[in-house]
Order: sequence, then structure tokens, then C-alpha cells
Amino acid sequence: MNTSRPAAVAVFDVGKSNVRLSAVNDAGVAMLTLDRQNSVDSSPPYPHFDADALYAWLLDGLATLTRDFEVTSVVPVTHGACAALVDDDGLVLPIMDYEFRGVSDVDADYDSIARDFAHTASPRLPAGLNLGRQLFWQQRQYPLEFNRATILPYPQYWAARLCGVPSWEPTSLGCHTDLWEPQRGDFSSFAKTMGWDARFERRVSAWTPLGPPLPEVAQRTDLSNECKILAGIHDSNASYLAHRATREDPFCVVSTGTWIVMMAHGSPLDILREDLDTLANVDAFGNPVTTARFMGGREYAAICGGDADVMQPSVGDLETILASGALAIPSFADQGGPFRDQPGRVVGIAPDAPRNRSALAALYCALMTDYCLTMLEARGDIILEGRLASNDAFAAALAALREPQPVFCSRDETGTLRGAAALRLLARGKRPQPAKLDPYPPGDVAKLKSTRLRWQSLLPTTRLSSSRI
Repeated sequence: MNTSRPAAVAVFDVGKSNVRLSAVNDAGVAMLTLDRQNSVDSSPPYPHFDADALYAWLLDGLATLTRDFEVTSVVPVTHGACAALVDDDGLVLPIMDYEFRGVSDVDADYDSIARDFAHTASPRLPAGLNLGRQLFWQQRQYPLEFNRATILPYPQYWAARLCGVPSWEPTSLGCHTDLWEPQRGDFSSFAKTMGWDARFERRVSAWTPLGPPLPEVAQRTDLSNECKILAGIHDSNASYLAHRATREDPFCVVSTGTWIVMMAHGSPLDILREDLDTLANVDAFGNPVTTARFMGGREYAAICGGDADVMQPSVGDLETILASGALAIPSFADQGGPFRDQPGRVVGIAPDAPRNRSALAALYCALMTDYCLTMLEARGDIILEGRLASNDAFAAALAALREPQPVFCSRDETGTLRGAAALRLLARGKRPQPAKLDPYPPGDVAKLKSTRLRWQSLLPTTRLSSSRI
């Protein structure tokens, strides 16, 4: 192996909005990152991702990385609610965009046999956010194609495309799919009734080396035959793994991107409520994790309007918003969270300056995150990962709202890189080192907690239900 270049893990991070390919060291630090938008192809048969275009971009990107780094592993990390249907020749159907609402045509039949929150901890979600609904619709619409297909969770689709070895691991199946029972660690009764459990290949761990790159991949990218393609992991679980691998005491990871996902280690599963969109994820070790989420990145952009969502509001901008009395009341997206069925609105004098609109959005996301953390009975350190970890207005507001509970910001700008690096270390039988975290000082505690009381008084009434784990 050529040792003149620094060793790196290539992390292929497929988010709902953006795709990144990074060369990452063992500490989880990106030494080089390439990125592009993740667009949806709206052409027939249904809105889908252009897998061939992403694959070509991935191969070009890997060729770029290998010029400067000795790539020892490739780790796919992807968003949830996504799977590929493949046979020996590749995809038999396009990879569906989970926002496709056409799958709702089957809701009545689907819900009558799939809905089982008490066992799956998977709430009923709109469009294709329950992966089982996507598969159910595809089987009805395209039975010939579906019936010859193997089902690959999205991270393992990319792993298989690079090394030719199909597999699956539980983080994508335990992600509000209706296909998995987290406490039993097995396929759901629904998945077994449909016969889908037999359509998945070998179960592996997220850190399992599946094999070297295929010859055609090696030729295009100059990856060594000693490079290992790992099975890969669901993105929020990568953020969580970066800390869970080195912690036993209760803590909570707040992973921020298109979605804000809160995964609370040490919180009991019996507090989960379907009507509030709380759920159980499954971590890389196969254990259930009490979880809540809302579409915070999408809502942030909706509140900002225009280009304001690219601004990074300061603590001073937050203070300006607090002084104005303006508040954003949920919800500005209808695809997740405890208020997903309610129309969002701004009360008070809405700010005009882009920085002020960004601060209003940051305050909203902090209030919603605090609300969800309270629902989860989150204890211990709160660790911010991803896009909003560097947003001073958001971090200061959340630290004040959670005071005296400590809030830390990760140095990993995507929230997934350290988790991917941890997978490589686990694959080598090594224990990851604790992440270096920066404590974030709270903003004006008294002002923010009084603002929370006012915000809560304006919240829409949530549905109450006895549906609990």
C-alpha cells in the first residue's frame, strides 16, 4: 500500500437535500469534502432519485480523493425512509422520494394491516415516510418487478453497488418503517405477513467490511483492492454512534439538517406516543433509542424566506428578536413532529432584515427542540450535531432553555463524519475515542424561559391518545 499519502475513510453522505463525499481521518475530521445538491427526478413512474447520476458523481469523487489520500474504507451514510429494489442486473424500479404522496392511495388497506405502534414504535406518517407504505404501493403497482426484487436499505444499496455484496443492518429498518420490532430485534408481523423478511439478504453490522471494490469501480477510482467497503448506516444513527460508542450515562444527540432528530440514550421507551410523532430508532448495536424529530431544516428555511436561511444569526440577533416579541408558532412543514397537522404562523411584528428572520427561525427551532427533549424526558448532556451546531442564535437559545442541563456543540459540521470514522475503528476491533465537544454558554436564561411560557400558551392543541409503547 502506498503510504506517501495520508490514510482516510471516504464517507459518502447522502442527505435528503445535499450529498457529500469526504476524506475523513480517524478523529472524524474532514480533510477534503466534495458536495452537490440531491435533486429529485419528477419524471415517471414516480418522483425518484437519479441513482446513476449519483453513482457517476461518487466514482468521480472517489477518483479525486485517491489522488491525495490512501482511501482505506468507504462508508455509505444515508437518510432514512428509503430502500432500493434490485435484482442481479441492478435496480428493477427507481428509488422513490419519500415525499411522494401518491402512495397514500393505499392508506386504508395499508393501515389496516401495518399499523402496530405498540410493537413497532413506528408512528403513522404522511406520504412515503413509512418505508413499508412505499413497498406496499410498489408491490401493488408493479407486481412483476417487485416480485423478482431483493430489498436493500439505502446505505447498503450504495455499499452493494461499490462491492457487489448485498446485505442489510438494522439502523435503516428501525427508522419508522413499520417493518421492525425494536424491542424484539426482529422483523414486524406485518413484514412477515407480506413475506418481505425473506427478500432481505444477509444481516450484518453497520461496520462489517463487505469486501473490496468491484474491478470496474477500482479501475474508475484507483481504489486499492485492500480498501474495504463497509455496510454503512442511517445518518442520524451515525451522529448518535459517534457518542454512544464511548458513553454509558444518559445523554441526547440533537442531529440537525433537513430534519432535527433527537435521540435520547437512557430515556424509557414507555413514554413514546404515536400522536406526538415520538418513535424508537434502532442504533448500530441493535438497541432501541427513544426518539423525537421535526422537519427543522425545512421549517427554518420557510420562516426565513428567500436567502435568509443561509445566514448565521448571532446572539445579538437573537436578543433583537427577543426584544421584538415576534414568535413563530408551529408548524411550517407537515411531514413530522408533534404539530405536523397545524398551519404555521408568525405572531407579533415579523422582522424584515434577513439576519432577524434567521434569528426568528433559530429561536423557533430551539423552542421546538426544547419541547421535544421534554417529551423524551432527555437527561444528561445535550450534544448538537450538524448544520445548526454552528448557529450561535440556536445554540444560545437552546442552552438557556435547557439550563441547568449542559449543551455541547460538536466540531463535526455534518454530524455524521465522526460516526463513520467510528465504524472504521469498530471494523478494526478498536474503540473510538470520545468526541471533543465545546460547551455552549446559555443566552439570557430569564428572558428565554419567559419567552417559552408565552410560546407554549400560543401552541395549538395536540391530539391526545392512549397509543403508547
